[in-house]
Amino acid sequence: MLESWRWYGPFDKIKLAEIAQTGASGIVTALHEIPYGEVWPVETIRARQSEIAESGLGLHWAVVESLPVHENIKRGEGDLTAFFANYRQSLANLAACGIRTVCYNFMPLLDWTRTRLDAPVSRGGTCLRFEAHEMAAFEVHMLKRRGAEADYPPEVLEKARTWHETSDENTRQRLLAGIMAGLPGAYDRYDVEGLRQALEHYEGIGHAELQANYARFLAEIVPAAEELGMRLCVHPDDPPRDILGLPRIVSSEEDVAWVLAQQDARANGLTLCSGSLGANPANDVPAIARRFADRIHFAHLRNVRKDSDGSFEEAAHLEGDTDMVALVAVLIGEEARRRAEGRPDWTIPFRPDHGHELLSDIGRGTHPGYPLIGRMRGLAELRGIVRALTHERTHFA
Repeated sequence: MLESWRWYGPFDKIKLAEIAQTGASGIVTALHEIPYGEVWPVETIRARQSEIAESGLGLHWAVVESLPVHENIKRGEGDLTAFFANYRQSLANLAACGIRTVCYNFMPLLDWTRTRLDAPVSRGGTCLRFEAHEMAAFEVHMLKRRGAEADYPPEVLEKARTWHETSDENTRQRLLAGIMAGLPGAYDRYDVEGLRQALEHYEGIGHAELQANYARFLAEIVPAAEELGMRLCVHPDDPPRDILGLPRIVSSEEDVAWVLAQQDARANGLTLCSGSLGANPANDVPAIARRFADRIHFAHLRNVRKDSDGSFEEAAHLEGDTDMVALVAVLIGEEARRRAEGRPDWTIPFRPDHGHELLSDIGRGTHPGYPLIGRMRGLAELRGIVRALTHERTHFA
């Protein structure tokens, strides 16, 4: 498995020289400065590629995360001809530069969503957390979204009411900032009124409408990706549930099966995110990996610890609810199968996702969920699993 690392390019406070010291060699990045829907030019791709390779640190641009899907495509709004053409051209330009794995998502408006960016963990440090009653307080009492009460059980709504009544303005603004933090690359941040207005654009769009728009995107893009030898891999919803009244359609095993069935081609694949899928109590992540192993082109390996009310937090990579050893064993087995077939693209890149903020990372101001020390700890733990399982396959088969 290819050890990789998420890097936000010039926006990232973690430098390539630091990433090299973690032992990772594959860089996962994007051209965040290019507005959604515009073409990624070859010269800009090559410039970023050269910046990574010419550092002399043994690094290379391995995975694009992400090539964003314009909101008009998700809404099915207006003439989308240019947006589809631009997306295909960006894929062609990436292929011309030798970059063939592209992670993307189809989450409406918001990317990953948390309510706390600095929840304390038991032995020191902080983690990202989704607190159900805080999200309910935001939706019901701050945003005043019509119908929000129906999305939460009575006990969560009661805690939400108490939270709102006892919170001050600074606490409420911290909650808003936490919810807005999951927008890397777009750098749009809404206040409450701005979010209300943005949500209005999705009125009347439910699961069926969003699925239809996604199916159209796949029909427009996957054949071109297949011809180019590209590997598109959708990232699951995070969290894997409807949020802010917005439908989420890549949240379960059945959802993934639907996505992959729309275009039965190797180019239409999955980013296996163990944290996103793992936040849904109904999901058995190793089982999902086994079912769709041949379409997994990229893996985000992290763990979550879930509460019964729908809350969850980022656990240490080996300490959450997902059996990480069983999951990695599936990925290693799939690599072996591909290699036996003689496939040149048999390696599955993975990255340690969301780490705890620990030690010298505290106060450094890195992207939320993407500190240096916490992810390096996760990478070291995952590296140990990979080495042990690979050794077992080699010497005890």
